Amino acid sequence: MNSFIYIFVAWLISAISTLGSLFFSEIMDLPPCVLCWYQRICMYPLVIILFIGFMTSDKKVLKYAAPLGLIGWIIAVYHNLLYYHLIPKSASPCVKGISCTTVQIEWLGFITIPFLSLVGFSLILILFFLNSRTRK
Repeated sequence: MNSFIYIFVAWLISAISTLGSLFFSEIMDLPPCVLCWYQRICMYPLVIILFIGFMTSDKKVLKYAAPLGLIGWIIAVYHNLLYYHLIPKSASPCVKGISCTTVQIEWLGFITIPFLSLVGFSLILILFFLNSRTRK
C-alpha cells in the first residue's frame, strides 16, 4: 500500500476540521475561545502542507506537519481537561471573551467542539505514525 494514502486521509481530516471550525464560527456564529484559536493556528496550515506533500509525494512532509499536529493535539488535550473540569478553571488562559469551558454544542451528550478537535488531531497523528511505519 502506498504510504501517501495516509497523508491524503490526514489532509482530508484537516480540511474537514478547518471547514467545520469555520462553519461553527461564521455560519453558526459561535465565537471561538482562546484555545480554539490556538488549535486553529495548528490545523489550518496542515491543509496546505499535507496537500502539497501528497501532490508532490514529498517524503519529508511529516517533518513540517508533525510538529503542528503534535502541538495542536497537546492544546486539544489541555482544552478537553479544562472543559470537562479535570483541571481547575483557574488554569484557563481564557480571560477575555468566551470562556474555554462554555458549552456551545453537545451532540449525543458528549460530542463537543473541544472533543471534535481532539479527535481530529488524534486521527491525524495516528495517520502520521502509520505513514512512517509503512515507509520503513
